[in-house]
Amino acid sequence: MIRSAAIGMVFAMLVGVAQPASAQFYLEHYDHAAVLSPDKLPEAVEPLPGATDGENDAALIWTMRAALNVAALQCQFEPTLLTDTNYNAMLTDHVEELAAAWTLLGMYFARVSPTPREGEAALDRYGTRLYSRFSTVRAQYEFCRVAGSIGQEILFSPRAQLAVVAGARMNELRSSLIYRGEQRFDMRQKRETVTLPRLDAACWDRRARWRDRVCGPDPWAVPGTAGDDKAATSAS
Repeated sequence: MIRSAAIGMVFAMLVGVAQPASAQFYLEHYDHAAVLSPDKLPEAVEPLPGATDGENDAALIWTMRAALNVAALQCQFEPTLLTDTNYNAMLTDHVEELAAAWTLLGMYFARVSPTPREGEAALDRYGTRLYSRFSTVRAQYEFCRVAGSIGQEILFSPRAQLAVVAGARMNELRSSLIYRGEQRFDMRQKRETVTLPRLDAACWDRRARWRDRVCGPDPWAVPGTAGDDKAATSAS
């Protein structure tokens, strides 16, 4: 029984080690998944005027690919997120969906452009704009955490379901581009106004005492004390 218990403990430890840890940047993270309305969120999916439903799905897939690619490059400071590993796994597991999405996008730009050459140039600009939409500095922790979670879900999603996952979590990803910070405590810096006394020689006597009659009440006076003029009046 002792040996069985020991083996069970070792097995549990190994299982625990095999599980990727979840990065904890704050004591309490903002719940980006609870964002229901897209109002005031950064635009992520590049609009495609006149696109078909299939082309819009292709745009959604390729937008998610661009976001996870940015995360794979920018989030390696936290290895437990596995952003680069999950991204590479997505390229392998969902290669057919990604290839089909890119083909549909190419067909869209070829259709709406005057010439094939202009269509290729428009497709290149489209890809560049997608990457720039997910470039963030202040909200990097939150973007990386959410992108890591989405990458893990895609890793375990069946093939042909990439558009479903992208559609379900795109608003969450967009919300993560806005800095929210610590939610457990109010970490905003409180500003206080401090009044400094005048430092010109007219306000101070030879003993470094404040001259009330010249410069008014001492802004830093300790209660119960008085300047030289009041002290002189009391002595007389």
